[in-house]
Amino acid sequence: MATTSQWLAATRPRTLPAAIAPVLVGWAVAYRTTSLVPVGRGWFSSGPVPTAVAVARPSMLVLTFLAMFVALALQVGVNYSNDYSDGIRGTDEVRVGPVRLVGQGLAPAAQVKSAAFAAFGLAAIAGIVIVIITGLWWLILVGALAIISAWFYTGGKRPYGYAGLGELFVFVWFGLVAVQGTVVVLTGSASMLGWLFGVGAGALSCALLVANNLRDVPTDAQSGKHTLAVRLGASNTRWLYVGLVWIGLVTPFVAIAAGETPWLALSLLAAASAHVPGRAVIAGASGRDLLPVLAGTGRTLLVWAATIAVAYAWAVSR
Repeated sequence: MATTSQWLAATRPRTLPAAIAPVLVGWAVAYRTTSLVPVGRGWFSSGPVPTAVAVARPSMLVLTFLAMFVALALQVGVNYSNDYSDGIRGTDEVRVGPVRLVGQGLAPAAQVKSAAFAAFGLAAIAGIVIVIITGLWWLILVGALAIISAWFYTGGKRPYGYAGLGELFVFVWFGLVAVQGTVVVLTGSASMLGWLFGVGAGALSCALLVANNLRDVPTDAQSGKHTLAVRLGASNTRWLYVGLVWIGLVTPFVAIAAGETPWLALSLLAAASAHVPGRAVIAGASGRDLLPVLAGTGRTLLVWAATIAVAYAWAVSR
């Protein structure tokens, strides 16, 4: 019988920044968009909005909390579903990394599957509350597609995660959709700035997955799990990791070049955070030595998102 700490470890806490960061950035973009204070010009400038929109800003906190809950519940759900699906296929029998409840025989597969669907259910409930508050009923379809995509990442007869498409899933759902979706929920419309930072969040979240899959290249190759890392090989995957991190780190400076607040240069703190894990990847870290890289990449993602949020909060409040 798995202990509480093992169930918590199976949520893979190192991956949770991929759920938190894009919602935080989405909030920052929405906060900037609904500001009566001009904090940008050029490509992303939309001008002042009516006072009524700014007055409604307190409800943004409630919706942001709900969006964060949805993202975290989906992330936990996909991690439990991966544990279940990989476990029943036998691909987790020999693996370096976090606890595998099914693969290590710590919990019955049925329990882990139920935990996955419980997390998806909680995400759905919070999502419905968002829909009721905003009146954006089409979001129900987006939520349903998110849950289906999460399950078939490693579930079903032909999981797309086993075909090297996991990074595409992460880029779309934990980048573009998570950031822009938060912006839409909070403001009622999409934003060019949301797309830009969606690319950044997606790239850094993909780097998190790439670091995880780089660690598992030997065992995944043996078990027939053809992730993108397995297909590219360890050497090319290391450069893919570096490229994804740089794409994410560059996006705030693209925004600055387009006329956004220079306070976005605070994201240089994320570049400093990325140095240690990036150096380890390039130096050839493998196996357990990549576990700190996973944690460091998650930290970089959170610092990146936090500095963007602080930059816009400061620019608006001045």
